[in-house]
Amino acid sequence: MNKYLLLLLSVLISSVSFAQTPEAFELYKANGKKAKYKKMIEKMNEADVVLFGELHNNSICHWMQLQVSKSIFEQDSMLTMGAEMFEADNQLIMDEYFTNVIKQSSFEKEMRMWNNYNTDYKPLVEFAKSNGVRFVATNVPRRYAALVNKSGLQGLMDLSDEAKKFLAPLPIPFDTLAPNYDEMMKMSMGGHGSGNMLNMVMAQAIKDANMAHFIVENLEEGKTFIHFQGDFHSKNYGAIYWYLKQYNPNLNIVTLSTVEANNVEFDESYEKMADFILVTPASMTKTY
Repeated sequence: MNKYLLLLLSVLISSVSFAQTPEAFELYKANGKKAKYKKMIEKMNEADVVLFGELHNNSICHWMQLQVSKSIFEQDSMLTMGAEMFEADNQLIMDEYFTNVIKQSSFEKEMRMWNNYNTDYKPLVEFAKSNGVRFVATNVPRRYAALVNKSGLQGLMDLSDEAKKFLAPLPIPFDTLAPNYDEMMKMSMGGHGSGNMLNMVMAQAIKDANMAHFIVENLEEGKTFIHFQGDFHSKNYGAIYWYLKQYNPNLNIVTLSTVEANNVEFDESYEKMADFILVTPASMTKTY
């Protein structure tokens, strides 16, 4: 009889476990406490800059980006948007589309869109356009990042004055000990890197400096500038965050990092990664 009772108990426990509602995400503060979405939005709305660090193929992350943008806008309509996914030399095309000078088809054909534009970034762009929100193309033109990867930051100095309009002021500040760059350098010293790691770090740096520069250039009094970038470019208060503080130490910046894990519980490794941490299941549907 005891065996049957044990078997029944085991089945009941399994059924309860199986019936638990799966969690698609959880929001945390840097100290590990769960964050309330409304409170997070209030803090973001008070900031000069919000850096939303994404995982490029994470569907929950992209959904959250749109929700956060809408929520900040609904507070007082004082919002500017920008993203790594658009390069600074394409700002004119972006502006022409937003003012209906060119058609959507021309805009999407000429902007050097990422492969997942339609699913992940188009909703952000169209939200901004339909609500009169300026959208800033902040990233360095990829040809110049490639130049740095080949020749280092010095390679940028020979560019024409016209080309330099799409770059942060040269020479940019650069420190291999800055957060996130130090990780890359350690990987190189550990034998995991290939090629010229210093140039690779510099290529990341010109992207981050560029994004920070064009964020600062497009700040408006009383408006929150929300910027979307890969998580590497803002986690640990490094990269874009570090450059923003170089350009304007007084900026009020709020950061959000995205993490994928087997469960959405907080892990101590997330501490101080960002002001807010979005944790999603590793099994979440990916976008491509």
